[in-house]
Amino acid sequence: MTENRVRYRNQNIMVEDRENMTVTGVEQVESFNENTIILNTIKGGMIIKGENLNISKLNLDDGNVKIQGKINGINYSNKETPKNIMGKLFK
Repeated sequence: MTENRVRYRNQNIMVEDRENMTVTGVEQVESFNENTIILNTIKGGMIIKGENLNISKLNLDDGNVKIQGKINGINYSNKETPKNIMGKLFK
């Protein structure tokens, strides 16, 4: 995973009309449903809340995610979400 951190150092977020969102610097999609998307990025955790959310394009090799739906909010976390079951149990 450290190889990916070297390849893309910047994280950018672009939101168009609260309906289309592009995020770069994404390392992992932790979970998603139509109301919440949880991402691990090179800058930490990110939670996107909205309605009818859909990941329309996902390229983890380049670290790009495109999201469609009504974007209601973006929250950041300084720590990454646990990447395995043991991390989830003991966080």
